[in-house]
Amino acid sequence: MTDAENPVAGIEVASVDRALMTTRAVRLRLDLERPVDHQLILDCIDVAEQAPSGGNQGSRRWIVVRDRAIKERLAELYMESAGRWMVEARDRVAGTGHPNERVMASAAHLAEHLAEVPAIIIPTIIGVHDGSGRPGLFDSVIQSVWSFCVAARARGLGTAWTTAVLSRSDDIAELLGIPDGMTQIAMIPVAWTKGTEFKTAPRYPAREITYVDGFARTWESGPSDPPCHADGPGCVVEVDIKAPPAAVWPYLTDISFGARFSEEFVGARWADGDEPDGQPGGPAVGATFIGSNSHPAIGEWEVPCFVTHCEEPREFGWASADADNPGARWRFEASSIAGATRLRFSMIIGPGPSGITAAIESMPDKEPRILFRRIDEHRANMTKVVEGIKAEVEAGRVDGDRSGTAPPLST
Repeated sequence: MTDAENPVAGIEVASVDRALMTTRAVRLRLDLERPVDHQLILDCIDVAEQAPSGGNQGSRRWIVVRDRAIKERLAELYMESAGRWMVEARDRVAGTGHPNERVMASAAHLAEHLAEVPAIIIPTIIGVHDGSGRPGLFDSVIQSVWSFCVAARARGLGTAWTTAVLSRSDDIAELLGIPDGMTQIAMIPVAWTKGTEFKTAPRYPAREITYVDGFARTWESGPSDPPCHADGPGCVVEVDIKAPPAAVWPYLTDISFGARFSEEFVGARWADGDEPDGQPGGPAVGATFIGSNSHPAIGEWEVPCFVTHCEEPREFGWASADADNPGARWRFEASSIAGATRLRFSMIIGPGPSGITAAIESMPDKEPRILFRRIDEHRANMTKVVEGIKAEVEAGRVDGDRSGTAPPLST
């Protein structure tokens, strides 16, 4: 069996993966002049209808809008629900280099040209969600609509999953004669694409966002059975902050800030004379700082930390104990999300020795328990640190004096 083929099912894995990984929200590259054959849309719906459905009930109903007058009314509803805001946002950030500049330009373009799209699909399902949280409605249609989008992509068609117009679902129901008892799921413009090559999007690798046997537990390799130190166990904490990354950055590089919140980290200082280019203490790849720590079972100790990542305003990371064989590796990552910042703080134990090495060597049969206990301790302190950063930033306490100084927790 090769990487690109499954001989049992006769499926070319590489082709399927490519279609899944490059099905993008297409707006600027929709061909508004080339007609889309109706049978081609029906073929995509046939594919979509093979998606799983709760109770195997065929409850999905698809509306294909081709009439220009109806499309113009849908475009009006879309403009009234979100389009005007998209256009205003595009005009406001145009030429500024804002991280959402391209997204807003694309969204506004679709809002302004929706009526020109060859076909608009409104997928619906029989039933109305009762708000109880019980499954049985959306879990029987969402995967089908996504299958439609992927099937369209495989045929050279572009789609964009939009939902803002559903705030006008009553108007849509009246326009299209949708009866009571039906739920509208999305509005999907469909057109040929200008060009067929679409890139994969930047995403976290699976190992960084996949947790095993518990939330936030990561593994650099494996994990083995039973888990061990060599697997690179770690954890992740995340928090959303109502501020741009630039406002968060000074706290990420303040190497003593976390001491206010962590129960283990005591403080830190830049190593004299060991900064890049002979500069006084400050964040830069290759710089060294000394972290002070205290733990009831380990005692008090200091550990050298070596800056490994420093990209303002998005990333700051370091390795502890030994630059070439660290006892642990730590990293802050700040990414823009809808006008805010998602702050991610991650930690990986090893590959070098650390404070738990002696315990593992003396009790090898308890290695997993020792690792999990240590990870839980780190996660608790890391959570307090990111929550502390969130509180400080959202309170507007950035004082401009944090440009040179990340809480160096250690194992």
